[in-house]
Amino acid sequence: MEDVEIYLSRLSAADKLYAETAKKLGKKDITDRFTLAGAVAEIGAPASYKLYVSDEDIENSTIDEIKAVFTEAAEEEPDIKVEFICDEFLNLIDDKARITAESKPRTAVHRDGDLHPTVHIWMIKRRDMGVFVLLQKRAHEKDINPDCYDVSAAGHVTQGEEFRHTALKEVREELGLNIDRSQLEFIGLRRACYSKGSIKDNELAAVYICREKINIEDLTLQSSEVAEVCWAEIDELLSIMKYEDIPNCISLEELDMIKKAVF
Repeated sequence: MEDVEIYLSRLSAADKLYAETAKKLGKKDITDRFTLAGAVAEIGAPASYKLYVSDEDIENSTIDEIKAVFTEAAEEEPDIKVEFICDEFLNLIDDKARITAESKPRTAVHRDGDLHPTVHIWMIKRRDMGVFVLLQKRAHEKDINPDCYDVSAAGHVTQGEEFRHTALKEVREELGLNIDRSQLEFIGLRRACYSKGSIKDNELAAVYICREKINIEDLTLQSSEVAEVCWAEIDELLSIMKYEDIPNCISLEELDMIKKAVF
């Protein structure tokens, strides 16, 4: 029995939420809890439903109504299985590299390989010896590329957000730094793909550099994301990546983007 997946965003109005539910159930004219209850009863048992609810900390009475309908159906019929899953929702990217209004749970996005927006922020410093970038070592608990050296800070653009605001948030959360929008220098977009097992991560990353002076000792690292940080001179880093076995998920293309922006 295949699960019916329904995506319920706390940012959506009632009509959109019921339209999403109707679409996934293959039923028309679902506009409220009563017509939804009728549709679920008509489908009958056996049935299995997974309702993904976005993780924003805001109330949405329509979502509460929809959850109540499915809960009551499962209580009345043992062969109707219902699971509620709280997840981060991500907006998708269209074929013109624009963030769309369509959103999906992060779990489903990584499963289905949907193109979605992310940000990469490189903290850099210029010295006589060259250009240094701050590397973070990803936490051991990460699902994707654990224990690997990576960009200074990075993250997904959640639904309703935009690139630059997300970049500021990720720097604050992962490194404990509060920087201003004007301190972020956009240097381009880059497509990034990663596949392992059931994960198909298909990203469009907005890449930024920040030239502010920072001391590693002053940083407050987010332990669930970042194990440690260190400075690396770009050319030395490229040599190490070429000739030594260093675990990393660093993009050579992004390092080249940084050099072009700085020199």
